[in-house]
Amino acid sequence: MASSELKYEDALKRLEKIVAELDQSDLDLEARLKKFEEGTKLARVLLKKLDQAKKKVQLLVKTNTGDATLAPFHDDDAEGESLDDNTQA
Repeated sequence: MASSELKYEDALKRLEKIVAELDQSDLDLEARLKKFEEGTKLARVLLKKLDQAKKKVQLLVKTNTGDATLAPFHDDDAEGESLDDNTQA
C-alpha cells in the first residue's frame, strides 16, 4: 500500500515507529537513511492530509443579526484575532 493511501492514524503510527527505530543505536547508516527517507515521505503525506482536512473544516459563525451561518476555516492566529473578536454583535 502506498503511503498516500494510508489513513492518517496509520501513517502517524508508522512514522512514530520509524522515529523509535532511528533512536536505536544498533542500526547501520544505510538502514538509518532508508528509515529517514520513509519517515520524510510519511511526514509529507501527513502534512498533505492535514491541509486537506483543514480546507474541509467550517466554523459556525454568529452574524450581526443573531443568525448562524457557515464560513470557511481561516487560520487567523497570525493576526492575533480570536473567534470571539469576529463574532461580537
